[in-house]
Amino acid sequence: MSPEPSGMNGRQKRIVVVGNGPIGQHFLEQMVEKDQGKRYQLTAFCEEARHAYDRVKMTSFFEHRDPDKLSLCDKSFFTDNGIELLLGEKAVKIDPANKLVNDKVPYDVLVLATGSFPFVPPSPGLKTTVPGVFVYRTIEDMQEIIEYSKTAKRTAVIGGGLLGLEAAKAVYDLNVETHILEVAPYLMPTQLDQQGGLILTNIIEGMGISVHLKAKIKEILTNEAGRFCGVRMAEGDSDEELTIPMDMIVVSCGIRPRDELGRDCGLEIGGRGGVKIDDKCQTSNPDIYAIGEVASHRGKMCYGLWAPGVQQADVLVHNLLAESAADEKAYEGSDLSTKLKLLGVDVASLGASADFWFQRHWYAPSMKKLTHLDEVNGVYKKIVVDKAGTKLMGAILVGDAADYGKLLSLAMKGTLGDKKPSELIGGAAAKKAGAGEDDIEDDDLVCTCNGVTAGMIRLAVREGHHTLEAMKKCNKTGTGCGGCVAIGPVKGIMAKEMKKLGLSATKSICKHFPFSRKELFDIIKIKALTSFHDVLAVAGTGKDGCELCKPAIASILASLWNSHVLAEGRNTLQDTNDRFLANVQRNGTYSVIPRIPGGEVTPDGLAAIAAVAKEYGLYTKITGGQRIDMFGAQIPDLPDIWQKLVEAGFESGHAYAKALRTVKSCVGNTWCRYGVQDSVSTAVRLENRYKGLRSPHKLKSGVSGCVRECAEAQGKDFGLVATEKGYNVYVCGNGGARPAHAKLLAADADEETAIKYLDRFLMYYIYTADPLQRTAPWLENLEGGIEYLKQVVVHDKLGIAQELEDRMQYVVETYECEWRKVVEDPALRKKFVQFANTQDRQKTMGERPMRGQAIPSPWPKETGPFEAKVTKESADSSWQWVEVGKVSEFPSDGGAAVKYGNSQLAVFNFTSRGEWFATQNMCPHKRAFVLSRGLVGEAGDEPKVACPLHKKTFSLQTGESLSGDPYKIAVFDVKIQGDKVLLNLPPPTVIDEELATEKWAVGKNVSVNAHRPGGAKGREVALEPTTGGPLQYWEDKKEPTGMGMLNGTHRATAQLVETFGADGGSCGCGDGAKSDW
Repeated sequence: MSPEPSGMNGRQKRIVVVGNGPIGQHFLEQMVEKDQGKRYQLTAFCEEARHAYDRVKMTSFFEHRDPDKLSLCDKSFFTDNGIELLLGEKAVKIDPANKLVNDKVPYDVLVLATGSFPFVPPSPGLKTTVPGVFVYRTIEDMQEIIEYSKTAKRTAVIGGGLLGLEAAKAVYDLNVETHILEVAPYLMPTQLDQQGGLILTNIIEGMGISVHLKAKIKEILTNEAGRFCGVRMAEGDSDEELTIPMDMIVVSCGIRPRDELGRDCGLEIGGRGGVKIDDKCQTSNPDIYAIGEVASHRGKMCYGLWAPGVQQADVLVHNLLAESAADEKAYEGSDLSTKLKLLGVDVASLGASADFWFQRHWYAPSMKKLTHLDEVNGVYKKIVVDKAGTKLMGAILVGDAADYGKLLSLAMKGTLGDKKPSELIGGAAAKKAGAGEDDIEDDDLVCTCNGVTAGMIRLAVREGHHTLEAMKKCNKTGTGCGGCVAIGPVKGIMAKEMKKLGLSATKSICKHFPFSRKELFDIIKIKALTSFHDVLAVAGTGKDGCELCKPAIASILASLWNSHVLAEGRNTLQDTNDRFLANVQRNGTYSVIPRIPGGEVTPDGLAAIAAVAKEYGLYTKITGGQRIDMFGAQIPDLPDIWQKLVEAGFESGHAYAKALRTVKSCVGNTWCRYGVQDSVSTAVRLENRYKGLRSPHKLKSGVSGCVRECAEAQGKDFGLVATEKGYNVYVCGNGGARPAHAKLLAADADEETAIKYLDRFLMYYIYTADPLQRTAPWLENLEGGIEYLKQVVVHDKLGIAQELEDRMQYVVETYECEWRKVVEDPALRKKFVQFANTQDRQKTMGERPMRGQAIPSPWPKETGPFEAKVTKESADSSWQWVEVGKVSEFPSDGGAAVKYGNSQLAVFNFTSRGEWFATQNMCPHKRAFVLSRGLVGEAGDEPKVACPLHKKTFSLQTGESLSGDPYKIAVFDVKIQGDKVLLNLPPPTVIDEELATEKWAVGKNVSVNAHRPGGAKGREVALEPTTGGPLQYWEDKKEPTGMGMLNGTHRATAQLVETFGADGGSCGCGDGAKSDW
């Protein structure tokens, strides 16, 4: 295959590439990079009107609507590298005898990279020429879908595989009711077994997407105008036909290789289509090669993924430039393992070879299987090993794919080594991947998105890449889903490798403070600093902090000095939860959770909670921590609600704080015949002792009255398990995303000794942990682990036991119920208002019924792109200065909302900078009216606000998103006259056209019914609207006249990331498709 020095007429040999998709483009880029001797001249046919773009990230187009953002290169790439790009020209004929394409373009080497086309099943009436029928393939397809969806209410997607789910996500992001039609008995039938597919089905249906399995399409219906209007079909095991009205249908049920050029010129075709290639990517004609989706490897396999095409292109480039046949490489096939993320829930399928899928190893009698099913949490795992149990053949993971990288590495190695199969199903691999960085081998995958191994990270550190940013630039670690950095082992691997080099990894909490949390804790304690700005002046830089350092320092101040969280100067340091002493919910309301120590409550206490919930219309739920949550409280109602609860004897439950939440208990020996200690009394004592204790992260505890462990104390941050002699003391366990079993700190301790050890343990954790670090990972990172902790806490190795005990006793003695203080202090009560300039109220989200209670309407997909049209740059002579409140009504270094017309604005008193700012109050990310409650800070010298819901940040000067999102919020000029705060605003009618609450508030009537042909009886499918009219919007305490519904199910974000799309590869599917409902 190696080329001669010259080609036609003694010139360079000419390679013609037919197709400028991702694989064709990758081939060109590799030739430019590797053909340093310029042995080849390159020509590329590009059928489309634009050059190569990223089909893998096609779904992100619905977020930004900008074709250029999908482009794989600048237009200058071709001219700069002497590549002839035949843009908009389709190759229709190959003449192998004369080596010509389209009878005019000569070649020495021809590379077919024509890709594939969408498969459209031969269902009656299903034609892409029918208005309302679309395929999901090109940018033009996306643009047409977006435009057509503006008048569509319901969409069907044909296909429940990877491509179908990607298309379903796209139309769902357009806020169109979405139905998936899948012919198989479950979703993703190629990658998953039936149980895994059904678990995935439940997840998707829980998001508000209807899934129709075993769907048999009888006919595609059109109306009198010839437009698509519905589907006649049967589903399940029934032959009874349904007529489902629809407005749009997207076909995304597979692809077929575009092999017509090869067929027409006589190339050998694979058994299932595609141009047959050998291990050198050579076709039956020695001068013609094929790569990507058009290539049928050995005539047996066309890969519909991006990664195999890249591997084929790399092999072909290498061989074209090889000096001899002995230097050439062979392409022997590709891994089909895939991973997708759906609303934060992982789904993965991995195998040691393609046989895992094609021979369905998960069902094969010759294989052994280990299965884990957790229907409560929606987790399913199946591990498949060979008959001897020594080789991992593959795995299916739904709901928890934390072990994906480790399992994939084991499958590729071909042996389990000294590992037992049972260790893989229970998360041992995940634990190794997340905690024991020393145990991760160099060839273990760490960043599965980009194929980065632990060894590559260690090598990069040794080469001088010592920060995450440097690592990302070096080998793309963490640039995909980011999980390997956020909760994976990347940071630990880097830190330990740097330690070997005698370097220390930076642990500064943010750019404003070059110190770790522990170092700041010591500075604040030793220098007795009592305010954020004192700390900033002594240990930081800049005029103000940010959303990272403010809460961290506020937590330290609270842990040390225990002053009220709403004290002047501290009330705007913490997130909105602490500012309003309640957990903010997705509709901008708050939860009310009174403390119920040990889970013990009287009937009168229950009656008081019930009365409050009923009076204020709150949704109620009993938690796993043995207390009662009440949801949906409006800010102005919070003090009144808590006054009733305080009068009934309740205290703050601190569910809003990084503090002690609950101490769970069983009934112990007071009632249980197995109990050996009074676990309830001990739990009540512990909860009353540690209530209000602020810490780096939340704390949970439990006390069990016997070894039956009904209170699950060994899964808590600290817990006691009763023995005949006293209690076993356990620490550093937790549930959540990375469950950890607690470690035994002391055995058979009496109650007083147990509490003494817990005092020391908790304070030592508070002294030394990183921000937002729970006790389990803190212990994992503690040098010496549990044995060292025993030396410090039990044996006082550091000589600080008395200090730790004294510090805890100070916290206990200075405790006050934060809500009682608010209830009794008129000045604090005044802080609980929705608007600074009026007593009016606005609800910002509709409601829908759920089992006898009301819950918020489903969240829409992110709005993006969003750019406010009414902003200070658009001011004209109609704008006037409008008073919106007094200076005293806006907190220092914080914000408050004001109502203007029917719009909500946020006004910020940035005292540290001596400046005022105003923006819209709605964060466009989730259409939540909460920006005024966000933390203000600085990004360099840029003043910013962080949305309290998801930490999206915006410039207070320009409104630009600082988080990289396609949003730009409205900003307005502010001036102060005496004690008056004035904004420069247009007339209310003008601003309402752009920002009125009723325009953006979430809640839409889409409750629907079905029609069956001929009046047939049977199950009804929710489709037709039963109520009309606009979104219901109300003020004060008026009840809504309609409730936003979507088939009675939560319509949350269907986020598909890390999934192989049409061409494979990692798909960073963006959020933010615009909806104009």
